[in-house]
Amino acid sequence: MDKLAIFSGNAHLQLAKDICKILKISLGDAFVGRFSEGEIRVKINDNVRGKDVFIIQPTSPPSNDTLMELLILIDALKRASAQRITAVIPYYGYARQDRKDQPRVPISAKLVANLLTIAGADRILTMDLHAGQIQGFFDIPLDHLLAVNIFVDYFKRKKIKGLAVVSPDVGGIKMARAYAKRLNAGLAIVDKRRISPDKTEAIHILGEVKEKNAVIVDDLIATGSSVIEAVEALSKAGALDIYAAISHGVLSGDAIKRIDKCKALKELVVTNSIPLSDHKKHPKIKVLSIADLLAEAIKRIHNEESVSCLFD
Repeated sequence: MDKLAIFSGNAHLQLAKDICKILKISLGDAFVGRFSEGEIRVKINDNVRGKDVFIIQPTSPPSNDTLMELLILIDALKRASAQRITAVIPYYGYARQDRKDQPRVPISAKLVANLLTIAGADRILTMDLHAGQIQGFFDIPLDHLLAVNIFVDYFKRKKIKGLAVVSPDVGGIKMARAYAKRLNAGLAIVDKRRISPDKTEAIHILGEVKEKNAVIVDDLIATGSSVIEAVEALSKAGALDIYAAISHGVLSGDAIKRIDKCKALKELVVTNSIPLSDHKKHPKIKVLSIADLLAEAIKRIHNEESVSCLFD
């Protein structure tokens, strides 16, 4: 492990420290700050020549700052003669802009992939991408981890009876099916249909949720409007305790207010792929650590071992 080095930007320093503690190595010494006019300043203080370097940096809000920190860290390490650089991006920002869903819009997820590659990244390690096809945007190796087992272990420990796994939209059926299989639970889908041009939606529940405990599963929660709509629809359909298991807790805008006002939501469970600031902490929000999962992936990549068992 003497050739392994782990560095971090300012996006999630605590996660990097947790990973280093598990791997029993010291976090690399790097200065990541700002010049007086706001430009990002980076200096690598450790010798990384010939080392296998991993940079822990989710591109979470403020997305532009965290992305630029990552790009500049990659460039600095490349110029310091690191043998291989792996960008560990637990939350991949700009992932929702993965296709042209209307005329004259960018595919920003592809642009970010190009930037990371050109900056000098040799490999990407990420988790629960918003769209699986983003893996194809990279011409370098990408390992895509899943948080499903972390959530499944948590809900198995709770020993909830009569469980139904719910996808908040049709696009999340594949993820919901994976949860339902592992939890030996029923499967339901929230189907939203527009009934007029003015954003009013008719919500239908496909599947049996009456007198069942429901777990809504998704990859990210931003403003929370879709999740709360799904919770309210499930409550009206007769569901009992309603939980939400969501990988990335972006929690932007009025998300915390919506969660606070939603009496039907018993608990929102997220991972620490994104640091939860103090003003976003709430009694209903439970945070699960992905440090063990990332540490195991980093160890296997460094030792040139298979990581496919972590994809299940």
